[in-house]
Amino acid sequence: MTKNNSKDLTVGSPTGLILGFSLPLLLGMLFQQVYSLMDTIIVGRFLSVSALAAVGSTGSICFLIIGFCQGVCAGFSLPIAQRFGAKDEKGLKKYVGNAGIVSVIIAIIMTALTVLLCGHILTWMNTPGDIYDLAYQYLIVIFAGIPATILYNLLSGYLRSLGNSVIPVIFLIIAAVLNIGLDLLFILVFNMGVFGAAFATVLSQGVSGVLCIIYIAKNVPLLHVSRNDLELDSSYVRNLMVMGLPMGFQYSITAIGSVILQTAVNGLGSIAVASMTAASRISMFMVCPFDALGSTMATYSGQNVGAAKFERVKKGLISASVIGSVYSVLIFVALLFIANYLIYLFVSPSETEVVAQAHQFLLINAFFYIPLVLVNTIRFTIQGMGFSGFAMFAGVAEMIARSLIGLVFVPIFGFSAACFASPLAWILADAFLVPAFIHCLHKLQKAKSSQVTSL
Repeated sequence: MTKNNSKDLTVGSPTGLILGFSLPLLLGMLFQQVYSLMDTIIVGRFLSVSALAAVGSTGSICFLIIGFCQGVCAGFSLPIAQRFGAKDEKGLKKYVGNAGIVSVIIAIIMTALTVLLCGHILTWMNTPGDIYDLAYQYLIVIFAGIPATILYNLLSGYLRSLGNSVIPVIFLIIAAVLNIGLDLLFILVFNMGVFGAAFATVLSQGVSGVLCIIYIAKNVPLLHVSRNDLELDSSYVRNLMVMGLPMGFQYSITAIGSVILQTAVNGLGSIAVASMTAASRISMFMVCPFDALGSTMATYSGQNVGAAKFERVKKGLISASVIGSVYSVLIFVALLFIANYLIYLFVSPSETEVVAQAHQFLLINAFFYIPLVLVNTIRFTIQGMGFSGFAMFAGVAEMIARSLIGLVFVPIFGFSAACFASPLAWILADAFLVPAFIHCLHKLQKAKSSQVTSL
């Protein structure tokens, strides 16, 4: 099989391969969070606390909708990674073509539904009246930009499935820099407010997607498809759906709990919303290594399962979990000293209530980062192995935990209860994922033994 601009993860040291593959991913995610942080900082410092709260109040619903799209795209790349590991070029190209067609259909449906329902969604979420209009301006643009989100995530997923984690990162960095520049232009120069912040994000995402198209067209013949590859094949579409939809629903199911929690926090007022927004954005930056390790394990396990090297999957999972756990301890210690200074990037030190609540949220979540490491590494490993349905149930556990906190404990104990929602979600998810991985690995090994015996 042609291996231009690709990397075989089925041979060599698992630890070295995982570090080498994940570091470019981490760099890209950090830049992605940098422009997300800059977006929030510019809104909070140059517009108002109300604008910050408005953007923050849409975070969980954006995670639900955009996360579904990202999850589906990630799932669509898994059969491609498996075909690459199995050295099946014909099957790989057929999956590329079919995934592209199905993604276009999903993009059209998701964009139409979310744009039409945008106002209703904000009402259902109990968005405070003083920030409703600003939240609508922001969210409607993000929803209209769903095709751009799917374009980049699908194409970057194609490249990563071939072991190329560098090029998607380069384009993401370009998008990050562009997004920051457009934020400043639209907000400070053109006075476009939160609408400008959202438009800058969508436009930057679209640019990164177009860059992926150009790169693939010029440099990755393995991803070039014929007209025959674009003809939908029921067996390929079915397998894509089996891989993609559970990953998409996993994000969405997890996000349902976040929406319920956000709704409960919205009921506490705009100060609580601003506090959670600032702390969540900082936390999202801190957990980028876990996301990078998770994405790495999806590709790593996918390729090795395709090559029937199941023991390497187990070794890789252990290596990734150790790497993430060491980082978790280091970052918690660092946050003990620098948490407040990070919060000051979003709000003035004079906003003492916001600072105190954000500090509490950030440190409580950071204390439980090791369970989050396991959530990411095990769940994505299971998905790469071809058991996306199992991984989806971990999302159900997270949804239950966040919903329980939001519906029962936030009304009683207020903001402090919200700080424990994610830690509880991670612990419950791990309680399912650990035995699920053991089961999936045993099932693959048993299937391999049966094939050998039959021969």
